[in-house]
Amino acid sequence: MKTELKKPNKNSIEQACTLLKSGEIVCVPTETVYGLAGDATKGEVVKKIFMAKGRPGDNPLIVHIGAMEMLDGIVKYVPEDAKKLANAFWPGPLTIIMPKGDRVAAETCAGLDSVGVRMPSHPVAREIIMKSGIAFAAPSANLSGKPSPTNAADVFADMNGRIPLIIDGGESDAGVESTVVSVLSDTPIILRPGIITKEMMQNVLGKEVKIAKAITEEVKKDEKVLSPGMKYKHYSPNAQVILVKGDFDRFKSYVALNKSKGTWALVFDGEQDKLNVPAIAYGCEDNPKEQAHQIFSKLRELDKVNAKVVYARCPSADGVGLAVYNRMIRSAGFNVVEL
Repeated sequence: MKTELKKPNKNSIEQACTLLKSGEIVCVPTETVYGLAGDATKGEVVKKIFMAKGRPGDNPLIVHIGAMEMLDGIVKYVPEDAKKLANAFWPGPLTIIMPKGDRVAAETCAGLDSVGVRMPSHPVAREIIMKSGIAFAAPSANLSGKPSPTNAADVFADMNGRIPLIIDGGESDAGVESTVVSVLSDTPIILRPGIITKEMMQNVLGKEVKIAKAITEEVKKDEKVLSPGMKYKHYSPNAQVILVKGDFDRFKSYVALNKSKGTWALVFDGEQDKLNVPAIAYGCEDNPKEQAHQIFSKLRELDKVNAKVVYARCPSADGVGLAVYNRMIRSAGFNVVEL
């Protein structure tokens, strides 16, 4: 299969809509990361997404809509907490898990009776949804387990020959996937952290929002999960990533004692030249939004320099930092050293 890479314009957007209507999958830019889009109501189309990614079928996908009216049949009903959150944060990087409607393919939800839905804010994604009339399932447009792509070139590196079309909408704004929150019970629970934080949702709802243990702890292999990003090793370069908790001086000493051929470090801005191994920085230590914006592209950079082992500085797990920490700990396969 030939994969075309095109800038968004009238012709390429019409082509994307035609492909989606005919049961094909296309890569669409969103404000979080690039997504691999296909009709969420057709099981045979959703299977193509899993095949292109090499993704396990027990990992649910998120349905993307362009207007509240599109929830009809996608969800059974809209809980009150979902209405409040959608009113505050849609369009935007928030996925809300609600009771599944009859129109959604079982494959989209990995056989669960719930479905995650979000309304992206990226103008290209919104235009394709509204012009095609299709609510599409769209996981990140990378090979399963690899860092999510935040630009079209990284999508092409993973998906060339696997899909017919990639729409190049520039660099993703957020850089990490959407926050996922379940409103299936009286107390909402965050299943995947992102740019929309616990504190932001609590301010809107006026009540506690919990954080799932699976955000910072490994899920059992036979355990069912309601959200993408909760199961399996994710976001990983080819190198072995080891997350190191501790201040910079201890980190520096640890790396010096444990370095070998092919050792690199993933650090904060200003620390690269203070180590005796090559290093890549993924943002300022006190700027988690910048870290979130850069983390996936920097993890991919480690493959380009052929890193074998990567010692990574541990980000804060507060606010947006929790999203970065979650991606880092999964990139490391929960391989953490505490100094």
